[in-house]
Amino acid sequence: MPLDIVTIPCLSDNYAYLVKGPDGVCLIDAPEAGPVIAALDARGWSLRAILITHHHHDHVGGVAELRARYGCKVMGPKAEESKLPPLDMALTEGMNGGTGESYTVPLHVPGHTAGHMAYHFPRANAVFTADSLMVMGCGRLFEGTPEMMWDSLCKLAALPDETRVYSGHEYTQSNMKFALSIDPDNAALTSRSKAVDAARDAGQPTVPALLSEERATNPFLRAHLPEMKAAMGMETESDVAVFAEIRAQKDRF
Repeated sequence: MPLDIVTIPCLSDNYAYLVKGPDGVCLIDAPEAGPVIAALDARGWSLRAILITHHHHDHVGGVAELRARYGCKVMGPKAEESKLPPLDMALTEGMNGGTGESYTVPLHVPGHTAGHMAYHFPRANAVFTADSLMVMGCGRLFEGTPEMMWDSLCKLAALPDETRVYSGHEYTQSNMKFALSIDPDNAALTSRSKAVDAARDAGQPTVPALLSEERATNPFLRAHLPEMKAAMGMETESDVAVFAEIRAQKDRF
Protein backbone atom coordinates (compact mmCIF):
# COMPACT_ATOMS: atom_id res chain seq x y z
CA MET A 1 0.00 0.00 0.00
CA PRO A 2 1.71 3.21 -1.14
CA LEU A 3 1.63 6.24 1.12
CA ASP A 4 -0.93 8.96 0.44
CA ILE A 5 0.78 12.24 1.38
CA VAL A 6 -1.27 15.44 1.65
CA THR A 7 0.45 18.83 1.86
CA ILE A 8 -1.45 21.27 4.11
CA PRO A 9 -0.57 24.97 4.00
CA CYS A 10 -0.75 26.50 7.49
CA LEU A 11 -0.20 29.93 9.02
CA SER A 12 1.58 32.26 6.59
CA ASP A 13 4.11 29.90 5.01
CA ASN A 14 4.21 26.63 7.00
CA TYR A 15 3.45 23.16 5.72
CA ALA A 16 2.05 20.22 7.67
CA TYR A 17 1.75 16.79 6.09
CA LEU A 18 -0.82 14.05 6.45
CA VAL A 19 0.65 10.63 5.72
CA LYS A 20 -1.81 7.77 5.20
CA GLY A 21 -0.42 4.24 4.99
CA PRO A 22 -1.04 0.73 6.29
CA ASP A 23 -0.79 1.93 9.90
CA GLY A 24 -3.41 4.66 9.49
CA VAL A 25 -2.95 8.42 9.26
CA CYS A 26 -0.19 10.39 10.92
CA LEU A 27 0.55 14.10 10.82
CA ILE A 28 4.02 15.59 10.52
CA ASP A 29 3.94 18.76 12.66
CA ALA A 30 0.85 20.72 13.67
CA PRO A 31 1.31 24.46 13.09
CA GLU A 32 -2.43 25.02 13.61
CA ALA A 33 -5.44 22.72 13.91
CA GLY A 34 -8.01 24.21 11.53
CA PRO A 35 -6.46 23.37 8.14
CA VAL A 36 -5.54 19.88 9.36
CA ILE A 37 -9.09 19.17 10.53
CA ALA A 38 -10.45 20.44 7.22
CA ALA A 39 -8.10 18.17 5.25
CA LEU A 40 -9.03 15.14 7.38
CA ASP A 41 -12.77 15.85 7.13
CA ALA A 42 -12.58 16.27 3.35
CA ARG A 43 -11.16 12.74 3.06
CA GLY A 44 -13.15 11.07 5.81
CA TRP A 45 -9.94 10.28 7.69
CA SER A 46 -9.18 10.20 11.39
CA LEU A 47 -5.80 10.93 12.94
CA ARG A 48 -3.80 8.23 14.69
CA ALA A 49 -0.54 10.01 15.52
CA ILE A 50 1.32 13.32 15.37
CA LEU A 51 5.08 13.30 14.76
CA ILE A 52 6.70 16.52 15.96
CA THR A 53 10.02 17.64 14.49
CA HIS A 54 10.96 20.37 16.98
CA HIS A 55 9.59 22.64 19.66
CA HIS A 56 9.00 25.93 17.81
CA HIS A 57 5.42 27.13 18.16
CA ASP A 58 4.79 27.26 14.41
CA HIS A 59 5.23 23.46 14.39
CA VAL A 60 3.28 22.52 17.53
CA GLY A 61 0.57 25.17 17.88
CA GLY A 62 -2.25 22.82 16.88
CA VAL A 63 -1.21 19.75 18.87
CA ALA A 64 -3.48 20.20 21.88
CA GLU A 65 -6.64 20.78 19.83
CA LEU A 66 -5.93 17.85 17.52
CA ARG A 67 -5.16 15.50 20.43
CA ALA A 68 -8.41 16.50 22.15
CA ARG A 69 -10.44 15.98 18.97
CA TYR A 70 -8.97 12.69 17.72
CA GLY A 71 -7.34 11.10 20.76
CA CYS A 72 -4.20 10.69 18.68
CA LYS A 73 -0.80 9.75 20.05
CA VAL A 74 1.84 12.47 20.08
CA MET A 75 5.49 11.63 19.45
CA GLY A 76 8.55 13.81 19.21
CA PRO A 77 12.26 14.12 19.97
CA LYS A 78 13.24 13.08 23.49
CA ALA A 79 15.98 15.73 23.40
CA GLU A 80 13.27 18.43 23.37
CA GLU A 81 10.69 16.69 25.55
CA SER A 82 10.71 19.42 28.19
CA LYS A 83 9.85 22.06 25.55
CA LEU A 84 7.17 20.07 23.70
CA PRO A 85 3.51 19.34 24.35
CA PRO A 86 3.15 16.17 26.47
CA LEU A 87 4.50 13.20 24.52
CA ASP A 88 3.05 9.71 24.46
CA MET A 89 6.37 8.52 23.07
CA ALA A 90 9.70 10.35 23.27
CA LEU A 91 11.80 9.35 20.27
CA THR A 92 15.50 8.92 19.74
CA GLU A 93 17.36 7.88 16.61
CA GLY A 94 17.15 4.11 16.25
CA MET A 95 13.52 3.85 17.41
CA ASN A 96 12.33 2.78 13.96
CA GLY A 97 8.83 1.41 13.51
CA GLY A 98 5.82 0.94 11.28
CA THR A 99 4.43 -1.41 8.68
CA GLY A 100 5.18 -1.55 4.96
CA GLU A 101 5.61 1.91 3.44
CA SER A 102 4.70 3.42 6.83
CA TYR A 103 8.03 2.18 8.20
CA THR A 104 9.54 5.27 9.80
CA VAL A 105 13.15 6.09 10.71
CA PRO A 106 13.57 9.05 13.10
CA LEU A 107 16.77 10.98 12.38
CA HIS A 108 18.50 13.29 14.88
CA VAL A 109 19.35 16.40 12.84
CA PRO A 110 20.30 19.22 15.24
CA GLY A 111 21.27 22.69 14.13
CA HIS A 112 18.08 24.73 13.84
CA THR A 113 17.24 23.52 17.34
CA ALA A 114 19.35 21.30 19.57
CA GLY A 115 17.08 18.28 19.32
CA HIS A 116 15.49 18.67 15.87
CA MET A 117 14.28 15.40 14.35
CA ALA A 118 13.49 14.44 10.75
CA TYR A 119 11.34 11.46 9.75
CA HIS A 120 12.49 9.22 6.91
CA PHE A 121 10.09 6.80 5.23
CA PRO A 122 12.69 4.79 3.29
CA ARG A 123 10.26 2.38 1.64
CA ALA A 124 8.29 5.36 0.30
CA ASN A 125 11.32 7.50 -0.67
CA ALA A 126 10.18 10.39 1.50
CA VAL A 127 11.83 12.41 4.26
CA PHE A 128 10.13 15.09 6.34
CA THR A 129 12.83 17.55 7.32
CA ALA A 130 10.92 20.58 8.67
CA ASP A 131 13.52 23.31 9.39
CA SER A 132 16.73 21.27 9.02
CA LEU A 133 17.19 20.70 5.29
CA MET A 134 14.77 23.01 3.52
CA VAL A 135 14.06 23.03 -0.19
CA MET A 136 16.89 25.15 -1.61
CA GLY A 137 18.01 26.12 1.88
CA CYS A 138 18.40 25.14 5.51
CA GLY A 139 17.08 26.45 8.81
CA ARG A 140 18.68 29.24 10.81
CA LEU A 141 21.05 28.15 13.55
CA PHE A 142 18.98 29.21 16.54
CA GLU A 143 20.36 26.66 19.01
CA GLY A 144 23.00 24.64 17.18
CA THR A 145 26.44 25.27 15.74
CA PRO A 146 27.56 25.26 12.11
CA GLU A 147 29.27 21.92 12.80
CA MET A 148 26.02 20.41 14.06
CA MET A 149 23.97 21.62 11.10
CA TRP A 150 26.60 20.59 8.56
CA ASP A 151 26.70 17.08 10.03
CA SER A 152 22.88 16.96 9.92
CA LEU A 153 22.78 18.09 6.30
CA CYS A 154 25.42 15.51 5.35
CA LYS A 155 23.31 12.81 7.02
CA LEU A 156 20.26 13.86 5.01
CA ALA A 157 22.24 14.31 1.79
CA ALA A 158 23.40 10.69 2.08
CA LEU A 159 19.84 9.41 1.53
CA PRO A 160 19.02 7.95 -1.91
CA ASP A 161 18.74 10.28 -4.93
CA GLU A 162 15.05 9.48 -5.41
CA THR A 163 14.12 10.63 -1.89
CA ARG A 164 11.53 13.41 -1.87
CA VAL A 165 12.25 16.18 0.63
CA TYR A 166 9.21 17.58 2.45
CA SER A 167 10.36 20.65 4.37
CA GLY A 168 8.40 22.79 6.77
CA HIS A 169 8.00 26.09 4.92
CA GLU A 170 7.41 27.57 1.48
CA TYR A 171 10.71 29.43 1.36
CA THR A 172 11.98 28.11 -1.96
CA GLN A 173 11.67 31.25 -4.05
CA SER A 174 13.57 33.44 -1.58
CA ASN A 175 16.12 30.65 -1.05
CA MET A 176 16.56 30.46 -4.81
CA LYS A 177 17.30 34.17 -5.10
CA PHE A 178 20.02 33.85 -2.50
CA ALA A 179 21.48 30.75 -4.16
CA LEU A 180 21.70 32.56 -7.49
CA SER A 181 23.49 35.45 -5.82
CA ILE A 182 26.38 33.26 -4.63
CA ASP A 183 26.37 30.50 -7.29
CA PRO A 184 25.40 32.29 -10.52
CA ASP A 185 27.36 29.98 -12.83
CA ASN A 186 25.46 26.85 -11.75
CA ALA A 187 23.48 25.87 -14.85
CA ALA A 188 21.26 23.43 -12.94
CA LEU A 189 20.38 26.21 -10.51
CA THR A 190 19.53 28.67 -13.26
CA SER A 191 17.28 26.13 -14.94
CA ARG A 192 15.57 25.20 -11.69
CA SER A 193 14.89 28.83 -10.80
CA LYS A 194 12.60 29.15 -13.82
CA ALA A 195 10.58 26.11 -12.75
CA VAL A 196 10.30 27.45 -9.19
CA ASP A 197 9.09 30.86 -10.39
CA ALA A 198 6.54 29.21 -12.69
CA ALA A 199 5.21 27.04 -9.87
CA ARG A 200 4.80 29.97 -7.51
CA ASP A 201 3.21 32.13 -10.23
CA ALA A 202 0.64 29.34 -10.61
CA GLY A 203 0.07 29.19 -6.87
CA GLN A 204 1.60 25.73 -6.59
CA PRO A 205 3.87 24.50 -3.78
CA THR A 206 7.54 23.90 -4.56
CA VAL A 207 7.70 21.20 -1.90
CA PRO A 208 8.52 18.30 -2.07
CA ALA A 209 11.72 18.30 -4.08
CA LEU A 210 13.96 15.45 -5.17
CA LEU A 211 17.09 15.08 -3.09
CA SER A 212 19.10 14.69 -6.31
CA GLU A 213 17.93 18.20 -7.32
CA GLU A 214 18.83 19.56 -3.91
CA ARG A 215 22.35 18.17 -4.13
CA ALA A 216 22.81 19.87 -7.49
CA THR A 217 21.39 23.28 -6.58
CA ASN A 218 21.08 23.85 -2.82
CA PRO A 219 24.20 25.81 -1.80
CA PHE A 220 24.04 24.50 1.77
CA LEU A 221 24.52 20.95 0.49
CA ARG A 222 27.39 22.01 -1.79
CA ALA A 223 29.79 23.60 0.72
CA HIS A 224 32.22 20.68 0.32
CA LEU A 225 32.51 20.99 -3.47
CA PRO A 226 35.50 22.72 -5.10
CA GLU A 227 33.24 24.74 -7.39
CA MET A 228 31.21 26.06 -4.42
CA LYS A 229 34.36 26.90 -2.48
CA ALA A 230 35.69 28.72 -5.54
CA ALA A 231 32.43 30.66 -5.92
CA MET A 232 32.79 31.75 -2.29
CA GLY A 233 36.50 32.59 -2.65
CA MET A 234 37.23 29.98 0.06
CA GLU A 235 39.14 27.34 -1.90
CA THR A 236 41.41 26.38 1.02
CA GLU A 237 38.83 26.52 3.80
CA SER A 238 37.15 23.57 5.51
CA ASP A 239 33.70 22.35 4.49
CA VAL A 240 32.24 23.58 7.79
CA ALA A 241 33.82 27.03 7.38
CA VAL A 242 32.32 27.37 3.91
CA PHE A 243 28.93 26.22 5.16
CA ALA A 244 29.09 28.69 8.05
CA GLU A 245 29.88 31.56 5.68
CA ILE A 246 27.02 30.61 3.34
CA ARG A 247 24.65 30.53 6.34
CA ALA A 248 25.95 33.90 7.61
CA GLN A 249 25.46 35.48 4.18
CA LYS A 250 21.93 34.08 3.97
CA ASP A 251 21.14 35.55 7.39
CA ARG A 252 22.10 38.97 6.02
CA PHE A 253 20.52 38.55 2.59
